[in-house]
Amino acid sequence: MTEPLLHLISPGDWRGSLAEGAVVPPSLYEVGFVHLSTAAQVALPADRLFHGRQDLALLVLDPDRIDVPVAWEPGVPGDPESMRFPHAYGRLPISAVLGVLPYRPRPDGGFDAPTLPVLDTAGRCTLAVSSLLRRVATSEMPVTGGVAVLTEPVPLSHQHNQLVVDGEVDAATLVADADRVLGAAGLSHRKALLTGEHLAPTAAGLEALGWEIEELAVMAARPGGPLNPFVGQTGIEDMRPFWSEGWCRAIPGVDGDTIQQLNDRYQLEDEEAVDTRLLSVRNDLGDVIAGCVLKIDGATAMIDAVETLPDHQGRGHGNALVAQALALAGRAGCDLVTLDADAADWPRDWYARHGFTQVARSWSAQRR
Repeated sequence: MTEPLLHLISPGDWRGSLAEGAVVPPSLYEVGFVHLSTAAQVALPADRLFHGRQDLALLVLDPDRIDVPVAWEPGVPGDPESMRFPHAYGRLPISAVLGVLPYRPRPDGGFDAPTLPVLDTAGRCTLAVSSLLRRVATSEMPVTGGVAVLTEPVPLSHQHNQLVVDGEVDAATLVADADRVLGAAGLSHRKALLTGEHLAPTAAGLEALGWEIEELAVMAARPGGPLNPFVGQTGIEDMRPFWSEGWCRAIPGVDGDTIQQLNDRYQLEDEEAVDTRLLSVRNDLGDVIAGCVLKIDGATAMIDAVETLPDHQGRGHGNALVAQALALAGRAGCDLVTLDADAADWPRDWYARHGFTQVARSWSAQRR
């Protein structure tokens, strides 16, 4: 891939682009093209148009997947005279978007040139997870090696209120950061997502300090395959009883408020960040007996929450759900599907039979 191109976008506009199947900003109708930038250029329009804005994102585009003409032309008055910006003369397919990178200003409101992650298969998979958490969050704070995300509508969802770390940090510093940020937010739990092989010692250090550690296999597969007529797409209200039963099994004694928020988070993600498809298998009475969540985010899709009710297991429902998710992702223009599996449990091998291979490791660390 040649050097990626970037497009500045708000979360709402990106969610609209996912629904449209293409990035179609007002500039396409006003001046006839979509404004793009390189990593060295993008701070200029960000400072000029969005100084201090806290919720911007950068669409990281593969130029080879942009199927409309791209011309390198002068910018606006005030830009360096010798600088030429890429302008795309047409709609940008979401299949060209390899990743969605949160783009935050400095404390003074200005923007710096971003450091782009390596968007190979592993990089795209890990970015998809961390980016989604950051884009859904109502606020974030810098911590050593990453950020802390806080999501006010669902404070009881530990996943959406935690430290998201991919840089160097030792266990003691991470604990102090978690106490400082999550404690100040009035949260009783302490949780962190650590991504990258270099953080294995940090995970071990947290375990030695009494934290619960779950090693996750970050897995990837190519989408495609036929659709299954027995797997449907379901509204969130129909999924709530199914999910609630699952949470009661997974968390003995869980209270109603927690269940409500654990269910609400999927709706929040759909409204704020990604195209969420709720897939289900129903019995003859119309009740949901198996389900999973497919999240489409440009050319990358995520599979989450694959589950079958205990009385209906062993009948191929999980196989049908994963196959349907892969088929739908392919039809949405994705070329990569990712999921996290417990590295020490049987689903990792089960996903491997569906074509998933491990491409990275992460650790979910929690102190209750």
